[in-house]
Parts: sequence; structure tokens; C-alpha cells
Amino acid sequence: MKLTYHLAALAASLAVSCATHAQTVKIAYNGDISGSPSAESGQIGVMGIAAAVEDINAQGGVRGKQLEFLVRDDLGQPPKSIQNMTDLIDREKVAVVFGPTNSGNALAWKHIANQKHMPVLVSSASSTAITQSKGNTANYLFRISMVDREQAAALVAYAAKNPEIKKIGLFAETTGYGQAGLKDMEDITALHGIKPAITEKFDARDTDMTSQLSNARDAGVDTLLVWAQAAPLGHLVRSMEKLNYFPRVLTTWAASFSGFPEVAGKKLMEWPVFLTTSSSVQSDAARKLFDRISPKLANPSMFWAATQAYDTVLVWKAAVEQAGSFDGKAVRKALEALHKPVQGLVKTYAPPFTPDQHEGLQAKDYHWSQWKEGKVVDFTDAVLTSLKPDDFKK
Repeated sequence: MKLTYHLAALAASLAVSCATHAQTVKIAYNGDISGSPSAESGQIGVMGIAAAVEDINAQGGVRGKQLEFLVRDDLGQPPKSIQNMTDLIDREKVAVVFGPTNSGNALAWKHIANQKHMPVLVSSASSTAITQSKGNTANYLFRISMVDREQAAALVAYAAKNPEIKKIGLFAETTGYGQAGLKDMEDITALHGIKPAITEKFDARDTDMTSQLSNARDAGVDTLLVWAQAAPLGHLVRSMEKLNYFPRVLTTWAASFSGFPEVAGKKLMEWPVFLTTSSSVQSDAARKLFDRISPKLANPSMFWAATQAYDTVLVWKAAVEQAGSFDGKAVRKALEALHKPVQGLVKTYAPPFTPDQHEGLQAKDYHWSQWKEGKVVDFTDAVLTSLKPDDFKK
């Protein structure tokens, strides 16, 4: 994976200094920006948050206070992420935490956020369980990002509605990420009354999936629904070339990470169709942000990570203003019942959340995408335009 710049330079360039302001409030990002392939989305997400902080401070701040942005790299490691979270809440006294990058880290410390009444706005990690609450526990985790269950709902809805698709196969890596996604796909295909012709698994380190693909070919599969990280997805399409077997591939936002085209190559990278939250710049405001940060982007096609991160700050700001306070309990209640729409870069949130729904984006909000000539662009066809809310079973 190509890193935009070293960690020290990242933190130095993105931390927003507020030394000249007598009154500040601290906010923070706790996530991976250097330790795993997912760090790419963490880096770009931090850029989006930093840009939002700069814009808000230039407009006078939040409730008369300037924002001081702290960045903590958890290296993709749950123990480090827990340590960061505790330090940010107990010592730094932050008002809100953004992040993390990796789902496993969010699941490792979500109980801490809930116990200490710390609002968390997730802008990258996609595990369905992150925003789910247990029992009567107050839930302080909210998300403006793609969600595994929602991605599965979108992929299966398209497969179910497309008359050209006769037999589907489910492919997933054996990591926690892959197996959680596989379960979502199995659950949702069942809701549609679809029985996959085959289900195949592979290790995330595998470079040859011809055996699994041969089984799919022999089963008559014409469409694969794939849940894998960027690099193994790249090896999957290269294995398709070895067999000269090219079933339709529908997959997740992992295909937009730079690791996929690096492995797949210029020709094969264009084969899959996948999901993002913004496959292209969608508005004048988004264009202005893109122009600001694009020189720092090693992979401009992941600009979506900046837009949804930017939006998390706008939504949190609106909640603070409605609550008239930075207090975590008051902000959580406001987040669950925002009175005014928030005009974001991804969409207008009206409202983003309810007491029972802490997901700011659903399957209907996602963009279908594909690589063309080295860029991620919109994908559309008659099937997509025919999809209705009821088609997204979950």
C-alpha cells in the first residue's frame, strides 16, 4: 500500500492548532493511519475531519469555541485503540471521538464509550455490530459510513432484480471481516428466496483461487458476490484470467482501495462492479474539498473517505448547537433527534439518526461504481434505476 506520507508528517500537518484561542474544545480521531491496508481510509478520513475543523473554526467555531483536533494512531491494534480511547476521554477530556478505521477496534472499546457517555461518530469501520446496542444500555456510537449489512442488502438486491443473473456464488475470505460479510449475504439471499449455487472461501493471503473458481464454473455460476479485502480481490480476478472464466463480480467498497488495482492490473481492475458512498465528486462543496486535499491523495478514488468523515463533523456540530452543550448525554439525545437538516457532502441528513437507528447512510444512498481508465466512476444500468426501497431486504 502506498502511504501518502509518514505518520509524523501526517499528524503534524493535519492537527489543527488553536494556541491563539483562549477557549477551545478538543475533539479527536482514534484509528489506524499506518498499521494495516485499511490505514489508507484512515489517512483520508483524517484529512476530511481536519478540513471540516478548519472550515468551522474559520466561521467562528462551535458555540463560540474553537476546535482543537487531536489525532491518535491505533496502528490497527485493538489494545492500542483501547489505550488511545481511555487517554482521550480521561486525560484529554475530548468532547467527541471520530473513527476508528478498523471494525474490530470499535468493537473492542464501544463499551467504554457507552459507559463514559462519549459520543463517537464512525466514518470508516463498517461492521454491522458497531452501532447495535444490547439491552437498555445507552448507545453512544453513530455512523456515517457504509455498513456491511447494508452493502450486502444492495448487492443481493441487484442480483435478485437482474434477469440476466441465473446462478450466483458467494465468495469470501476467511478473516473475521470476510465471514461476517458472508453471513450477511447468506441471510439476505435467504430473504429473497435465493439459494446460492455455491459458497467458497479463501485465505486473505492466497494468491491463487483457481480451485474455488473452477468449482463455481462447474456449478454454472454466472455471478459472484464477493466479500474480500483489496489485495485478495485482486488475486481473485487474476485467477479468473487464468481459467478464462469471467463471471460478473459484485463486491464491496474494498475494490476502491489502492491495493486492488495494484494487484489486478489495468485491464482486470475494470471487471468488478462495487459500492462506494461517492464514486465521483457530487457537488460544488465536495469539489472544493477535493481541490484542497487532492494533492495529498495517493489514491484520489478514495475521496469518499474524506467526504463522509467531513460530514460526521457537521452532524456533530449540529447536535452540539441543538443541545446547547458539549455534554455527551445531551449531544447523544440531540443526535437521535436533530430538528434541522444537515447539508453534507455525501447527502442531506434529514435527520441522520433516530433513537433506534444510528446509521446515517443506508443501501439506497450508496453509489455503484467501477474502475475506468484508472479512476473510479459511476456505474448504472436499467436494473439499478428500477430498484426501490423495498428491494433492499435486510
